Amino acid sequence: MIIWKCVDIADNERAFLFRRNRFIRVLEPGHHRIMQLGGKTHIETYDISNVLFERTNAKFLLNTHAEKLAPYLETHELNDTQIGLLYRDGHLVDVLSPGTFLPVWKGVERVHVDIIDISEGYTVDEKLVSLLGRGTKASNSAAAKSAIHYVEVPDEHLGLLTVNGKLEQKLRPGSYGFWKCNRSIAVQLVDLRLQTLEVSGQEILTKDRVSLRINLSASYKVQDPEKAAMQLGNYAAFIYRELQLRLREAVGTQSLDALLEDKDSLNLGIARDVRAKLEQYGIEIATVGVKDIILPGDMKQILNQVVEAQKESEANLIKRREETQAMRSLHNTAKMMENNLVLMRLKELEALERVTARIDKISVYGGLEGVLNNLVKLQPSGSSQ
Repeated sequence: MIIWKCVDIADNERAFLFRRNRFIRVLEPGHHRIMQLGGKTHIETYDISNVLFERTNAKFLLNTHAEKLAPYLETHELNDTQIGLLYRDGHLVDVLSPGTFLPVWKGVERVHVDIIDISEGYTVDEKLVSLLGRGTKASNSAAAKSAIHYVEVPDEHLGLLTVNGKLEQKLRPGSYGFWKCNRSIAVQLVDLRLQTLEVSGQEILTKDRVSLRINLSASYKVQDPEKAAMQLGNYAAFIYRELQLRLREAVGTQSLDALLEDKDSLNLGIARDVRAKLEQYGIEIATVGVKDIILPGDMKQILNQVVEAQKESEANLIKRREETQAMRSLHNTAKMMENNLVLMRLKELEALERVTARIDKISVYGGLEGVLNNLVKLQPSGSSQ
């Protein structure tokens, strides 16, 4: 029968001696001989370099054996309205949630816990935001992620902070952190820049029952973020629906010809109606414009035929007008030549010039006078040949 049990404890270890499941004492580094005559004994060994003392019933053990464990362990405990910042050797390493009980080994590292009361305030100090929100060891801990709501508000944006469903603060561009414990925290970002919204592929019937597919584009800007976000929620979806409805109303009350002839009046009508509605919610409509009006295939062919016929008619009209003008000019010329022999002779010489320009070789009989006087001769109206 073995009466003694030998145990070696390393420098980075501490051991708890239990006999018949009752705690007896702490074994420090070194060689120990444990007598086993008093009953069944067992030893629990802990690596104190981990600093944190992790045991299921640690709080009970520390409370019932405080005098024996006080030289080796210290405790930190938070109530339900406190947050703890855990520092080890001056470095922030973790965030402790409300109600946390944390025992640590003494003499390993300098362990310090800063306690923050969050019963009233919920804003994280600006210096802590940079430590807890930018990839540090503390910010990566599960407790920090569950305890802090971290948000960045970009330029040309505004953040609306709601606490327990109530709007509490408007956040200008920058970084912010808020304690989430014991409360609901939410931040809605509102873009204050000029934004574009497309209403595409709308199938609409005109007044004369022609089906059109219309694409509409609009630009808007949020002037009152609080009113737009709080009263509308998803204000972009609301603007889209308003544009869609106004477009259908405007197209449905006009014929196809009226729409194609004057798209500007359609744009102005939609913009006027939508602007009046959105101004109530702090949103300004800058521009509204119909980008495309797409006709069905058969209607497009018919309209092309109509346009072709119109252009052909216009071309014939211009041709007849020019012919009439030419005939009028010839008539006036003939009237002038009838009473002016010199003018008639000039026209004869012009005709002779055009004739000779087309002939490579001319044989002359009767002299040059015969060519000039007899080759081309215009007869006045009513004279004999």
